[in-house]
Amino acid sequence: MEKFTYRYEERMRAVELYIKRGKRVRATIRELGYPLKNAMKGWHRDYERRQDLQVRSVPRPPKFSAAQRRVAVEHYASQGRCISWTLRALGYPGRATLTAWVREAFPEAGTVSTEAYGGGNHSDA
Repeated sequence: MEKFTYRYEERMRAVELYIKRGKRVRATIRELGYPLKNAMKGWHRDYERRQDLQVRSVPRPPKFSAAQRRVAVEHYASQGRCISWTLRALGYPGRATLTAWVREAFPEAGTVSTEAYGGGNHSDA
């Protein structure tokens, strides 16, 4: 799904119209042509909390710490370079996240093994 970024003025206009229309999401979206339903509700919730909207969005803190990332990449490297094996052993992160970490850590590798049991020697395989 595409991620849209709206200027402060656009978000304020949407919130004001939403309130004017009796907090009817569909009526607001139909008239403006934006935003998505959940975005509208989130903007309104922020507006009610602060009586204003943030000028800029606040970046989300990373889901995984640097230590967790290091442990996952080290496990991948030391246990046969297999994504599936690392995910199963650690229980985190998701496949796409771990693959991105591995590609960043080992750019020379080219491809990443995602087979259930990669080329390494796995004792319970």
